[in-house]
Amino acid sequence: MARPAQPLPASDSAIIPLYRPDLSGNERKYVNECLDTGWISGQGSFVERFERAVVEYTGAEHAVAVSNGTVGLHLALHCLGVGPGDEVIVPSFTFVAPVNMIALTGATPVFADCRPSDWLLDPDDVEQRITSRTKAILPVHLYRAACDMTAFVALAAKYKLLLIEDAAQGVGMRLHDQHVGTFGDVGVFSFFGSKTLTTGEGGMVVTRDADYAELLRRARNQGVMPGRIYWHDCLGFNYRMSNLSAAIGLAQIERLEATLFRKRQLAMRYKRALADLPVTLQEPIFGTASSEWLMTCLLPEGTDRELVRAKMRQDGIETRPTFGCVHKMPMYAAQERLPTAESVSARGVSLPSYPGLTDDDVDRVTSSLRGAIEAAT
Repeated sequence: MARPAQPLPASDSAIIPLYRPDLSGNERKYVNECLDTGWISGQGSFVERFERAVVEYTGAEHAVAVSNGTVGLHLALHCLGVGPGDEVIVPSFTFVAPVNMIALTGATPVFADCRPSDWLLDPDDVEQRITSRTKAILPVHLYRAACDMTAFVALAAKYKLLLIEDAAQGVGMRLHDQHVGTFGDVGVFSFFGSKTLTTGEGGMVVTRDADYAELLRRARNQGVMPGRIYWHDCLGFNYRMSNLSAAIGLAQIERLEATLFRKRQLAMRYKRALADLPVTLQEPIFGTASSEWLMTCLLPEGTDRELVRAKMRQDGIETRPTFGCVHKMPMYAAQERLPTAESVSARGVSLPSYPGLTDDDVDRVTSSLRGAIEAAT
């Protein structure tokens, strides 16, 4: 039986949180510019400037800023025509957002297992689940690893399917020198507060197709017809990013390489410190330049994960369990077993991974994890 979580110590100075954004660049300056000019909503120069910066950084041809990554997924699916009668193959081991957005279109999510090495969508299992109703494959890049996009591009071409990348956690990650999110028909990023690049709340949809990008722009703005005020000729939504959020994002992307450099240093220190512990780390496929978003490990089989987390909480260290398998959740409740996904979901723990961590902080986290595992096994 899982033990109840204990509260963190009262002293904030003693707590190492899971994530804390670094807002030490031009964020305040740019936000104040928005306030001084009055451009605070979905119009203003920072939105276009941030979009251009994402295009330049990722190598995408078009970028469309949205209010968060989840609505970015819905916008992408909607504008690709995914809807009732269609099936979209998606991992069960993922944050629930992509599955919910598939369901929101009226399409059916089809769950596939992940691979034991990188914990990501298994191309072989995906191919076994393709039917005449399959319209798209939706791989999700998670934690420190990129999906096998070479395999998914080939599958999409072989079966004439759409390929939609959930790169919510993938800003700064490249595979064979190509930024994730740019392999498929469309890619979606999230800029939530715990992401490597944050706008507080926000997201970005990227694509190579100019016509599709124009449809995305119109649909994010209530389907307004270009050049005609208050006239709408397609179904749309209020999915705009605010100028305030974009201002933060532009400041963040200016320092993204420095952030990635520090996160990679921290990941190397974690890997050295965890080497003699009985934990399993995610193994990104060959050719991955990881953004090292969130250091996550699998505890030994039979370990009481909640006891480990509770003991680390007593030490003032915040952790997070890995995502629950969506096929087990009440609103989907698929009657099948996905053994690898279920094992990773049940055993995983994410550790503090923000760029402001010191080397001593990492040592403190791993020392706490060591003691917690010993107590829980």
